[in-house]
Amino acid sequence: MELLQMPELMGLSLLLGLLALMATAAVARGWLRAEQETCGRSAGQRANGFPPDKSLRSKKQKQHQRIHKEKPQQHNFTHRLLAATLKSHSGNISCMDFSSNGKYLATCADDRTVRIWSTKDFLQREHRSMRANVELDHAILVRFSPDCRAFIVWLANGDTLRVFKMTKREDGGYTFTATPEDFPKKHKAAIVNIGIADTGKFIMTASSDTTILIWNLKGQVLSTINTNQMHNTSAAISPCSRFVASCGFTPDVKVWEVCFGKKGDFQEVVRAFELKGHSAAIHCFAFSNDSRRMASVSKDGTWKLWDTDVEYKKQQDPYLLRTGRFEEASAVPCRLALSPDAQVLALASGSSIHLYNTRRGEKEECFEQVHGECISDLSFDVTGRLLASCGDRAVRLFHNTPGYRAVVEEMQGLLKRASNESTRQRLQQQLTQAQEALKSLGALRK
Repeated sequence: MELLQMPELMGLSLLLGLLALMATAAVARGWLRAEQETCGRSAGQRANGFPPDKSLRSKKQKQHQRIHKEKPQQHNFTHRLLAATLKSHSGNISCMDFSSNGKYLATCADDRTVRIWSTKDFLQREHRSMRANVELDHAILVRFSPDCRAFIVWLANGDTLRVFKMTKREDGGYTFTATPEDFPKKHKAAIVNIGIADTGKFIMTASSDTTILIWNLKGQVLSTINTNQMHNTSAAISPCSRFVASCGFTPDVKVWEVCFGKKGDFQEVVRAFELKGHSAAIHCFAFSNDSRRMASVSKDGTWKLWDTDVEYKKQQDPYLLRTGRFEEASAVPCRLALSPDAQVLALASGSSIHLYNTRRGEKEECFEQVHGECISDLSFDVTGRLLASCGDRAVRLFHNTPGYRAVVEEMQGLLKRASNESTRQRLQQQLTQAQEALKSLGALRK
């Protein structure tokens, strides 16, 4: 076979190139015609009031929509003292409350639910919860009744109290039923706190103006308190159910006694005493479990611990036991929680938590960026072994290592003075348990 000469090769190459150009032009004309037809069809659909064909959407548009439909990322947090993270709410949690028997934790969120958690599951891998739906509204505050058979919530849109009764089922779960009628609307400003007396005799609600209302359980107002504090920032009932206290724009905490007769009938609310010593507005305060201690944190950048076991009717004033520095309080609002035995003070500013030993006034632990939002509530469990916080869609539970260290210090001091052998054995047992707990958490100091 004869090989093609150079001129013939060049001619063949030119012919092939021309054919390729013609094919490309034909494909381009077909693609352009199809695009014009598609655009015309979409424009005609829009002009006639019909939505464009979904099949014409690009993959990028669909991916973009899927990204917008996805839920916001859960804030991730880890720490050696983090005991558990409770996740079930789909909205931000605003409040939580431990039941008086220590068995349950109630949380409420803007997802229109209240969840009841079993505390015995806290240190397990799975955390069970029961859901109560808040119809046509959502709760911003929640409190258990003393008998743990009901709870009350404050409705965000309804601006009033709603009562839920808890009925135990045969399978061990609970049915939650709202009472037919909510409490009447009485407050004219935003609510700051609610509470139920442990005696079950009254309910307290406090708003951000200067109003505190004392209710009976049927929704009738027994008394109205004007705090005269310009505006209220916090209010609470003492665990002994004897007192109601509030703080606000003024540099003091005001305390009233709610008086009942021997037959349990309401009589009056009288001024009891004040906590004086701060030089600026007070953010928050808390009682110890026996109501004999109170703690407060102020915009003056300090926290204070008080002895409130006084006979105020004999003009005896509370004693200031300790003052500590907390500079963050001078710049931003703070949350405060006092351990049941008053040995540990927890302060929250922004999304961080600081733990102080109240006996020495020293900071012992600090947890930073605990939540994706500012911390909305802070509370110790009834045993004082765990500290709970909320601020986003999760509840964080921390081991209270300062509390264990306080027990070690106290038991060591008592052992030196104990003369009875049985007393020494009991103290030694408590000391050993606290030391073993610290060792297991890697927090035992030599």
